[in-house]
Amino acid sequence: MIKAIIFDLDGVIVSTDDLHYKSWKHMADREHIFFNEKINDRLRGVSRMASLEIILEQSTKTYSDEEKIELAAYKNDYYKELLNSLTKDHILPGVMDVLKTLKEKQFKVAIGSSSRNAKFILKQIGLFDYFDAISDGTNIKHSKPAPDVFLIAAEKLNIEPTFCLVVEDAISGIEAASRAQMSSFGVGDAKTSKLATYTSSDIRDLLKYI
Repeated sequence: MIKAIIFDLDGVIVSTDDLHYKSWKHMADREHIFFNEKINDRLRGVSRMASLEIILEQSTKTYSDEEKIELAAYKNDYYKELLNSLTKDHILPGVMDVLKTLKEKQFKVAIGSSSRNAKFILKQIGLFDYFDAISDGTNIKHSKPAPDVFLIAAEKLNIEPTFCLVVEDAISGIEAASRAQMSSFGVGDAKTSKLATYTSSDIRDLLKYI
């Protein structure tokens, strides 16, 4: 029996993919590193530093750990500038319908996101107080497909993992849910994952399975 729903943020609640792409492109262009949308696709559900390592594969220069930290900070500072434009109008279709229904049915709801900016984003779109718990990139050692972010969310909710369902748009997120022994609902790219318990192109279909 499902008692709690854990939502990924980017690509599930709100779409910031374009802002991430612009921010990484801004950094890569400064460093004269080739970066395009195909490389960007590899960054979905991946932590900031792991994303940077993928981008640096295209560089002929070797960067020190200190330089990598500076590059990641440079990207994130630009990204946060772009995030200031987010409003509740950027919440993805169907999300509010699902959240309101879950609240009415007294399900616990949480965010399980690798983003270190999750709380800021939720405040920008007016949903910070909507969730019972937030697990994000600031409290995990290992990013998806490791299960850490979802296990911490379940712990904060005081719900056993087997009673949690994860909503994800990234294949790595579905794998993380599986490793956490949680059921999952895949949207977006995650619809293609064989590990997903349920899939749909419409997040509202989630309500059929709980």
